[in-house]
Amino acid sequence: MRHIILDTETTGLHPNQGDRIVEIGCIELENRRPTGKTLHFYMNPERDMPEAAAAIHGLRSDFLADKPIFASVAQEISAFVKDAHVVIHNAPFDLGFLNMEYQRLGQPPFTQMIPGVVDTLIDAQRMFPGKRNRLDDLCQHFGIRNDHRKLHGALLDAELLAEVFLAMTRGQNDLGMDHPQELLGSQMNLQKTLLPTDLKVLMANDTEIHLHEQLLQEIAKKSKQPPSWLQ
Repeated sequence: MRHIILDTETTGLHPNQGDRIVEIGCIELENRRPTGKTLHFYMNPERDMPEAAAAIHGLRSDFLADKPIFASVAQEISAFVKDAHVVIHNAPFDLGFLNMEYQRLGQPPFTQMIPGVVDTLIDAQRMFPGKRNRLDDLCQHFGIRNDHRKLHGALLDAELLAEVFLAMTRGQNDLGMDHPQELLGSQMNLQKTLLPTDLKVLMANDTEIHLHEQLLQEIAKKSKQPPSWLQ
């Protein structure tokens, strides 16, 4: 199964009141493994940047002035996400902006391009009811390092969200997850954690084996039923 981890940064909170996307970051997973393919754009929002929004992501009008507008990158975004399940944290926010951007272009909404959406915020609320479930909170819960995240950034947040998504769904071994932790690394800052190859193997001696068998026999007697390790 193909997933696209997606995040955006914007000029504000209200796409229906003129706020626009200024950054989009996407990471591709195939059978829950990073493929190394990413998509990342800064965009000129064709409007001013409120200081309140700039304080969150650090993107200001002078930096965005020479960046492409959404219309010029929309086709690449569409091609990248086509036929993939999209993973977003607080999906209604990003989808509202993406749908509005495509609507401005007279095209079908973004949500019609994809077969489904995974909202990790909703999943986290089910897993950890009553607790805070921001991306930073989930990184802390799953032991994912995010101390390098001083400001919001679409690609950086997508990388962190990819790790969170894999950690939240680590029980889905049928989809290819055979290790409980995904860490930052490689070109897209996602890399498989490998066990060391130089571990020493220590074998039990005869005395230890005998004591172990005695302990198992004692446990079997106390349980008053056939022990499962002998079945």
